Amino acid sequence: MNQLDNTTLLGMLQRMVLIRAFEENLMGLFDKGLLGGTSHYCIGQEATAVGVIDAASPKDWLVSNHRGHGHLLARGLDPARVLGELMGRLNGYCLGRGGSQHLCAMDLHFLGTNGVTGGGIPIAAGAALACKYKKTGEISIVFFGDGASNQGTFHETLNMASNWKLPVLFVCENNLYAMSTPTSHAVASGTIAPRAAAYNMRGTVADGLDVEAVYFTAKECIDRVRAGNGPELLELMTYRQCGHSKHDARVYRTREEEADMAKRDPILTAATRLAERGVPQTDIDAAQQAAHDEIAHATEVALAAPKGGETEALSDLFA
Repeated sequence: MNQLDNTTLLGMLQRMVLIRAFEENLMGLFDKGLLGGTSHYCIGQEATAVGVIDAASPKDWLVSNHRGHGHLLARGLDPARVLGELMGRLNGYCLGRGGSQHLCAMDLHFLGTNGVTGGGIPIAAGAALACKYKKTGEISIVFFGDGASNQGTFHETLNMASNWKLPVLFVCENNLYAMSTPTSHAVASGTIAPRAAAYNMRGTVADGLDVEAVYFTAKECIDRVRAGNGPELLELMTYRQCGHSKHDARVYRTREEEADMAKRDPILTAATRLAERGVPQTDIDAAQQAAHDEIAHATEVALAAPKGGETEALSDLFA
């Protein structure tokens, strides 16, 4: 297996812990009544976001889904501004109006999260068409879940992207459940990657719980797409350690299954690997503590930020 240098892997570990700490912090804010509505946590899926986005160029366009906090933070968005957006604060990227599922940062080439299942897939194809037309050398990358692969937008977009040879990488984060429905019950082939063949494109599967495996596989896919070989489908086998949303009691799977999958936690895997490669435990602990400290500081900043009012709510309207 390909191997990252220790400094790079340690940085990836820190970003994965940052994402985990952000999500766990949200749980506490909900419990305190400081956040309303619901949220879709990506706890357990941190390696897919960090691995793919680290393999991409900072100018490649990203499109996310409803479970997008990890993608936002892996791209380098400010945690205080992301949290402020979720809390309806003016320091948020969209002045607190977009929330978790309508959050974008155009200056960082992040085209947005999306609350519609599969809704971001055609957006990514549009961005890829723009990249091809402008000949910028950029590509687009879209994240979606296994459930979205049964949407018409998935099949229509893959067909069009292949016909037009668009520079887009379709990344399926297969966490084994579409809300509560096991992928094995809803997808005839059992996995998503084989569907690429129907649209004359390459389909690749990688271990989404191993950030190194994600990085090197994604890098190969991205390099081929950027070289003009057309779109590709990358399926990352992962697992969400939490429910579909914060109200999900997870009655559709056993606690034994969850305990077994927790042993493959991507953060635990990366930390153990670093220790085995001779990185001092003090350095590993320091990286993880730095991530927790950053989220604690971000929370203070977001809570201190002012809330918007009528003026902000009605600004930027076309009519």
